[in-house]
Amino acid sequence: MRLILSIALSLLTCTSAIAGNSIRGVVELFTSQGCSSCPPADALLEELAQQRGLAALSLPVDYWDRLGWKDTYGSPEHSARQRGYAAARGDRAVYTPQAVVNGVRHMNGADRSEIEASLDRLRSSLSIPLDVSLSSATLRITIGAAPTRAADQTATLVLLPYLARREVAIGRGENAKRRITYTNIVRSIDIIGTWTGTARTIERPVTNLHETDGAFILLQTGTREAPGPIIGAAQISFAN
Repeated sequence: MRLILSIALSLLTCTSAIAGNSIRGVVELFTSQGCSSCPPADALLEELAQQRGLAALSLPVDYWDRLGWKDTYGSPEHSARQRGYAAARGDRAVYTPQAVVNGVRHMNGADRSEIEASLDRLRSSLSIPLDVSLSSATLRITIGAAPTRAADQTATLVLLPYLARREVAIGRGENAKRRITYTNIVRSIDIIGTWTGTARTIERPVTNLHETDGAFILLQTGTREAPGPIIGAAQISFAN
C-alpha cells in the first residue's frame, strides 16, 4: 500500500505544499439524477469521501435522461467508461447505482458492506506511488517505478477534475421535487500520459482546472475503451 497525496493550495500561488496520506482505494459511483434507487448510494459516497485516503468519485451517466429529467452533470463519457468496465470484465453488467472499486470489482453503489469488503480485499493492488504538485501554471505528477520489472508493464495516467459538492433540485422524473447532494463530481476524463514500469514525471498546464475544486489522478491499466485495474492514485484539491 502506497501514498495518496492530498494537497490544499491556491491556484494564485507559484508553489504548492504536499501532504501524504495512506490510501485505501478508489470507489467510482455511476449514478443518475433520473434514477430513483440512486440517492442512497449518493449519500453513501458522500460519507465515504470523508474517510481519509479514500478516493470517492461520482460519475453521473446520461442514459436515464430519457425518463423525463436530463441529468445536469450526466456525461456520455461517464456512460462509456461504465460500459468499458463491463466489457473488460466480460459480464455486461451496466446499471445504476453501480460502484466500481479499484477498477476491478463492481457492486450496488448503496451496499456499504460490499464496498468496504472489496476495498479491504484489493488494498494491495494500489502499489505504485504518485507524487503531485501544482504551480500557478503547471500540474506536475511523478510516477514511481514498479516494485519488480515485468514484461509489458504498462498503464495510462488519467486526470479527472471534479466538483467537490453540489446540491441539485430535481424538477422531473423519478426523483422529482427532491434535493440531492452529489460529491466529487467528475467533469472530464483525460488521458495525460503513459507509464511502462519505470519512474517518470509528467507535466500538464493547468488550463481550465480553476473551474473545478480539485482533481483525481489514476494510474490505470487497460485502455480507454476497456479500463482495467487501478494501480496508483492521488488527489489534489484547489483552495481558492
